[in-house]
Amino acid sequence: MSQPIALTNAQLRQFVSHGYVVLKTDFPADFHDTMSRRIKEVMAKEGNPGNNILPRVPEVQEVFHHPVIRGALDSVLGADYIMHPHRHCHFTAPGRQVQSWHKDSYWGYSKVRNHHPWWAMIFYYDHAVDEPLGPSGLMPGTQYYNARCLDKSEQDVHLLGEAGTMALIHYDLWHRGNANVSEHTRSMLKFQFVRMSRPARPTAEAAPWLPMNGDGPPNSHETIWRRQWQWLGGSVQQHQTAGAVGTWVDQLNNPDQRMRMQAADALGQLGMAAADAIPALAAHLADEYEPVALNAAYGLAGMGSPGIEALAAHLQSKDKNTSRNAAYGLADAGTPALAAVIDRLGHATEHVRGYAAFALGEIGLGESAYAVTGTTELAKLASDGSEWVRRNVAEAFGTLAVVTPEANAVRVDALGRLLCDADEQTRFNSALAFARMGPAAAAATPTLQASLQDENRYVRANAVDALNRIGTPEAHHILIDYLLGTRWCYTTTPDSLF
Repeated sequence: MSQPIALTNAQLRQFVSHGYVVLKTDFPADFHDTMSRRIKEVMAKEGNPGNNILPRVPEVQEVFHHPVIRGALDSVLGADYIMHPHRHCHFTAPGRQVQSWHKDSYWGYSKVRNHHPWWAMIFYYDHAVDEPLGPSGLMPGTQYYNARCLDKSEQDVHLLGEAGTMALIHYDLWHRGNANVSEHTRSMLKFQFVRMSRPARPTAEAAPWLPMNGDGPPNSHETIWRRQWQWLGGSVQQHQTAGAVGTWVDQLNNPDQRMRMQAADALGQLGMAAADAIPALAAHLADEYEPVALNAAYGLAGMGSPGIEALAAHLQSKDKNTSRNAAYGLADAGTPALAAVIDRLGHATEHVRGYAAFALGEIGLGESAYAVTGTTELAKLASDGSEWVRRNVAEAFGTLAVVTPEANAVRVDALGRLLCDADEQTRFNSALAFARMGPAAAAATPTLQASLQDENRYVRANAVDALNRIGTPEAHHILIDYLLGTRWCYTTTPDSLF
């Protein structure tokens, strides 16, 4: 295979701000025609193969081997990303009505949605799609929102194009399928992908963030976009002066929610120069308009210790939305916020413990002075009475990136217990955490072997990925035995059993 073709900085800026980017490959037209015909035959004779679309139509895998697609996923998720086991073929028959706007669930489970790109999707059209066929609709810039804005900021961008059109989409972008008013069935394949590790090299080639200057989605989130860009390895520069602080603080009290949003964003871009605005920004962590609250959270994250103290105080809010917004801010503040986050892992309130665990996982521990302490305190929550807390704990263990042997031993032990949890989403997150750990999870091989028989298909699939990434001869022996017993023969169909 040729080398992956990375996203350009312009494409990556589009992904960070709008939440999607359209990709073009150089497959010949007959490649997609053949693919479309094969998929239609399977759907007509056997029904939707769902997660088995790859073994049933193995040619689909060629799409994801293309250097443009591999390079795009590499740019957003890192070179060691994996294809998630959930895949789906969306067949939209004539007469299908427009869907409701939605974010994809995590198979029905509750989860703190990541702002950093830990997950992504690709939509693939195996045939040309025009407006009457009911194309996928995307709502640009909404990947950072938990709720809809329900105002003029909501756009409806339709994915139209020739056969082979693909879109790389932030997993949490609001989207929907539009009404099919044609006489034909529309086909779209949806695949999900997962980041395995924190960015280890500059995806954005250490290039500076360039303000969108009107080319972004309707709502202004320059502070958030710059921080995501920085997380991926790019650099940021200050573009404003402190002279406007008083004006922006006054505007935070404007009854117009968009004016408040712009003020919070402007203050966030000033960083420490706007430290006098900390009390005003902190008050807006509870703003009824989520874009304002998020801009306030990210603004506080860049204002040093006083900003972190304000975020930590609001993490303990009785209001779950305020607490969640504070968690996003603490996650963005990074290592300086570790002490405050770890301290709140033992809070009496369930949602505070859960959001603290989420923030800790997003910050990571690495070789920090808090590596052992943070891992040990998080491990205490492996037996928490709340399954929602345990889910966040399991996920956090996969993203902590601890490297000290002592901290890793604590993590392996806690995750081993969580992998046997009664809650299947906790088990799912635990198996995925072991996959993210790779060779560091070798001691968990027997536990992962048992998980190959889990009743949940995605726990089993994550255990497969974990054993593969552990990579020891023992792990691979277990894996091969399992795969030999569950392998799929794609030429065996109801019409061809022998």
